[in-house]
Amino acid sequence: MQLSKRRFLQLSAGVLGSLPFASMAAPKTSSQAKDVLSDITQGVQPISAKERMVRIDKARTLMRANNMVAMVLEPGPAMDYFTGIQWWRSERLTAVVIPADGEIAVICPFFEEPSIRESLDVGNDVRVWQEHESPFALVAQVLKDRKLSKGQIGFEESVRYFVLDGVMSLLGNFTHTSADPVTRGCRMYKTAHELTLMHKANEITLSAYAYVWKNLQTGMTQADVKALMQGAQTKLGGSGIWNMALFDQASAYPHGTKQQHVLKEGSVVLMDCGCAVHGYQSDISRTFVYGEPSAKVRKIWNTVREGQNVAFAAAQPGKAAGSVDDAVRAYYAKQGLGPDYKLPGLSHRTGHGIGMQGHEPVNFVRGETALLKSGMCFSNEPGIYLPGEFGVRLEDCIYMTENGPRWFTEPADSLESPIGKLAPPVA
Repeated sequence: MQLSKRRFLQLSAGVLGSLPFASMAAPKTSSQAKDVLSDITQGVQPISAKERMVRIDKARTLMRANNMVAMVLEPGPAMDYFTGIQWWRSERLTAVVIPADGEIAVICPFFEEPSIRESLDVGNDVRVWQEHESPFALVAQVLKDRKLSKGQIGFEESVRYFVLDGVMSLLGNFTHTSADPVTRGCRMYKTAHELTLMHKANEITLSAYAYVWKNLQTGMTQADVKALMQGAQTKLGGSGIWNMALFDQASAYPHGTKQQHVLKEGSVVLMDCGCAVHGYQSDISRTFVYGEPSAKVRKIWNTVREGQNVAFAAAQPGKAAGSVDDAVRAYYAKQGLGPDYKLPGLSHRTGHGIGMQGHEPVNFVRGETALLKSGMCFSNEPGIYLPGEFGVRLEDCIYMTENGPRWFTEPADSLESPIGKLAPPVA
């Protein structure tokens, strides 16, 4: 189906003006459309070994301040953050030990060492264990070699129990504690380079949304729209891509149902999608109407859009993160929604932390007392859901500065112009 004249004029009015494919004609089919997109990540630099050493030095300072003599990590975002190692978890332990003083060490199976070294950016002390040997003994030996005989060992929050138990069973004079004050104390506050990577990831996702909006067709299934978004983000250079598309009644459930729907005139389309650039995430939600929206859909969409403004205004340095959620719920209650988590209304938190993971501490949620500080990043997504009818969620991510919040992507203006635009690059 060709684009209607009304929708063509909307797009021509400048919604896509700043995007890399704006001047290209709308393709007639999805396969043709994918060919007009190209990688926009050329020249974007990954995190360097020097930056990882700065992170390790900061972690050591935080370990000393929190009476830890060392920290243990398993594969995942934290290990990648400090060392560059990109690995997975299995029953065979791979771990990193970061002492408060002394060289870091990596423990891994003998046959995995060459692969581990491929992504290791810092340090050279890689210790291997054979299938019949205990990896936990290697952790104990690392501590002994660093002349540590007692003290607290911090374990990153996702370390599995069998690892903690195996290590601590060999460390009679040590105690264990949560490494959250260290890992969160580093990862929650993004540097300018990290913010730049997140900005690029958000650019990819927003550009892909514009592409999808441009190519919606009657009769598409939710799977069709997800595939369209997947292809667009891939072509634009995103990795670790994820997509969700919900139509009509399914959009009333924040994460959807198993019900199958097809796109028709007047359909509500709620999408929640993201990708990564060199390990740093985007997370953007958009709600479209395919055709003419009803007065009710328009009212709810406009209310959610104002909810984003309320959250943005409330997110000020020195304020508790939970106060952002409080502000949005107070505004919605004045509109006759809720109260609290009741439906119709907002049934989930107003936002979550984001960085190397799509969801990180801390959150815009009731009772969260952590104070907002420069470098923190959050989603801003105060949805409204009407069971049995439809839902609207609009989500753009922000980062905190000393002078207040800034957008990665600026929210959409209206249902007729539902994409929004990329915010200026991080200074």
